[in-house]
Amino acid sequence: MSQRMNIPEHIAIIMDGNGRWAQQRGKPRNYGHSAGVDTLRKITAECARIGVKYLTVYAFSTENWNRPAEEVKLLMGLVISSLDNSLFDDNNIRFRTIGDKKRLPKDVQDTLQGLEERTKDYTRMTITVALSYSSRWELTDCMQKIAYQVESGKLKASDITEQTIIENMNSGFQPDPDLLIRTGGDIRISNYMLWQIAYSELYFTPIYWPDFDEKELIKAIEYFNTKQRRFGMTEEQVEKGL
Repeated sequence: MSQRMNIPEHIAIIMDGNGRWAQQRGKPRNYGHSAGVDTLRKITAECARIGVKYLTVYAFSTENWNRPAEEVKLLMGLVISSLDNSLFDDNNIRFRTIGDKKRLPKDVQDTLQGLEERTKDYTRMTITVALSYSSRWELTDCMQKIAYQVESGKLKASDITEQTIIENMNSGFQPDPDLLIRTGGDIRISNYMLWQIAYSELYFTPIYWPDFDEKELIKAIEYFNTKQRRFGMTEEQVEKGL
């Protein structure tokens, strides 16, 4: 990796392709999900090593509750098994979650809360796992919070700003992603961080998530480095630093 490469402060990932990866090998889907957990550990450690400050991964959407009950049960079990304490301790990584956690099994909720508390002082990088999450859920939840504040007289409707919305969003504790990566070959966002990726660079790869290694991560960052991020300005304004 070039020493001059600009490392995104925040990378968001849609980890797709576990099931298809397993099926190509004549294995059950859970084989792919287990392999995907191993990939997540490796990519998390690599992101911390190269200087990414925030990593947000889409692990389980609100729509995933519609999957077969056995697969949902397996995925919940993998959530628990994937939270390897040494990964966070050895790499000084803070763990956080976003999503409708009330829908998660009680043992999963307890494990997540315990790990968030235990790693709250870690500072090298923050990994946020989106569980029982969708952007439409997050925006609905945010609107309800703001509506309650208006109803109670704590906030005037005319005072609502973009910052008000950000502060009331489940993920409001972190900056917007600079780079969104989706593995697995599909070119869509799948209800993931729709507000936050307004100006993110989008990188789609046909590589299934279990095969997405450190070299593939660098390819995505190299792609990010080819983009001029203008945020509505002209090229000339960006080049002049306006």
